[in-house]
Amino acid sequence: MIPWTLLDSAKVPGGGELRLWQRGDEFSIRLGRDELMNSRIHGSEEALAELACARVVDRAQPHILIGGLGMGFTLRAALDALGAEARVTVGELMAAVIAWNRGPLAGLSGEGLADPRVTLREGDIDEIIRAEAAAYDAILLDVDNGPEGLTRAANDGLYAREGLGAAFRALRSGGVLAVWSAGEDEKFTRRLRRAGFAVEVKRVRARGAAGGARHVIWIASRPASAPG
Repeated sequence: MIPWTLLDSAKVPGGGELRLWQRGDEFSIRLGRDELMNSRIHGSEEALAELACARVVDRAQPHILIGGLGMGFTLRAALDALGAEARVTVGELMAAVIAWNRGPLAGLSGEGLADPRVTLREGDIDEIIRAEAAAYDAILLDVDNGPEGLTRAANDGLYAREGLGAAFRALRSGGVLAVWSAGEDEKFTRRLRRAGFAVEVKRVRARGAAGGARHVIWIASRPASAPG
């Protein structure tokens, strides 16, 4: 069997270390002993983009915000689902993850970061969301492990009451907040509803049509009549 090779590592703000590994044409991003991402398992990341973009693709010049670059699979799926007039902003905290997506991982997204529709913002996605009101038609969050995160305690704020309120305000009328998670979380569903969203919970396979573990995607819509 081909052994894993460590390509790079980077400290996570707040503690811990991300490591990028390669084995043949397979890549893995790990935090300690936990594998956060694997290039062979990306069906649910693609479903996150497909489900959200389907709700806004018919809008004039839709603007999408993706929180968390990962291996670029969500970005690639969003670009494939949207037209030439769309704009996609990607928020990524880790400079190393950006470098990996421009380097050894670039082929996984078909050089997604080089697409002219894409604007990359290096920084905390929570701050990016809070910076503007009524700016986005859809916000896609694939940050950490979902509402019950592994990487940074600071990520919890995205999924708390204030973070969801900020996302609500950042969306345009009728916009969509789509959230990826490794597992179920009924408390989070209730928080979304209390924040004013109409909520659907989708269960999708990690490997898409090939099966795999079930992951969860929340499709939370800001009602068209809701005040800002």
